[in-house]
Amino acid sequence: MATDFKKAAAMDPSEFVVLADYVPAIVQEIRYHSTYNFIGDRIDGYEEPVALTTVEAARALKSVSNEMIVHGYRLKIFDAYRPVNAVKHFVLWGIDDLDLRMKPFFYPDLEKQELFAKGYIAKRSSHSRGSCVDLTLLDMKTGKEVDMGSPFDLFNEISHPDYRGITAEQYDNRMMLQNVMIKHGFKPLDCEWWHFSLEDEPFPDTYFEFPISTDYLKK
Repeated sequence: MATDFKKAAAMDPSEFVVLADYVPAIVQEIRYHSTYNFIGDRIDGYEEPVALTTVEAARALKSVSNEMIVHGYRLKIFDAYRPVNAVKHFVLWGIDDLDLRMKPFFYPDLEKQELFAKGYIAKRSSHSRGSCVDLTLLDMKTGKEVDMGSPFDLFNEISHPDYRGITAEQYDNRMMLQNVMIKHGFKPLDCEWWHFSLEDEPFPDTYFEFPISTDYLKK
């Protein structure tokens, strides 16, 4: 019975929202719905290119967005809720030694197996709990991404938030993003400047499995 309840909870999207409904100013480039990602294929479970989060995470991101707009920036979202099925796709890809199509772009200095060992890819992702987000800032004057010193999903030491082998401006940009996210209740990840998790996440022990689909949220 407990297993059935846990499975039902993992398929229940009732506490999730479309992030853009809460934060209309965001820009979305959902990488795992496209083929421009470290695998090179659309990832399982990404049925639509939209960001979904828990209600609590959406409210916190609204506060982040409101503050950054005052300073001339919009939030650009690369990923948010990630179904368990998508994580399984990552793991199965990691086993395939021959598929190295995207290595030059996303992990040029690492072997595939190191991506898991070094914490860049988790076999059980915090994204599946619904309160994590991968994002950057967009300069409203130029319409371009703020220079963070490395692109999203570049699995390399240069992407660590505290890496100092970048320019002072690039480092300051990372800290600007990190500070405002922490201020509004998120915690950073030590190996990815773009990744943040809601500190007081509502589902710390539930890994959701429903697909990324606005139609599914309406069921």
